[in-house]
Amino acid sequence: MSLPFPSAEWVSAYGSAINASAGYRAASTEWTHGAVALVVNPQPAIGLPQPVGIWLDLERGACREAKVVSLSEAEQAPFVISGDYAQWKRVIRKELGPIAGIMQRKLHLKGSLPIVVRFVKSAEQLVEAATTVPTRFLDE
Repeated sequence: MSLPFPSAEWVSAYGSAINASAGYRAASTEWTHGAVALVVNPQPAIGLPQPVGIWLDLERGACREAKVVSLSEAEQAPFVISGDYAQWKRVIRKELGPIAGIMQRKLHLKGSLPIVVRFVKSAEQLVEAATTVPTRFLDE
């Protein structure tokens, strides 16, 4: 059964996938910089009237919590990466790397770019974990 992205069920499965990832654990043992929020911009045409925040409480290679939050809650995270639905879909399909997306301004980062760049392997492993979640995209 595939889960609609970015539903609460998808986010919960994503948190589990992150914790099941030995690659993420290995790449992220030094991550002590706090939560990362992923924000999917609104796209009413496909059923997203409001922005959707995905809160990932990441610490030393573990995802302590993964949940859907409001935009105002997401903006409290030390790192917020936001983008349009089409860009997140490309990230999950491994057509766009998250760091490349930030550099190309297809994704917007609020937080320290030097820290994010230092953890490029972690970012790649977060994407790898996302690819293991059976995903149904709302615009397909």
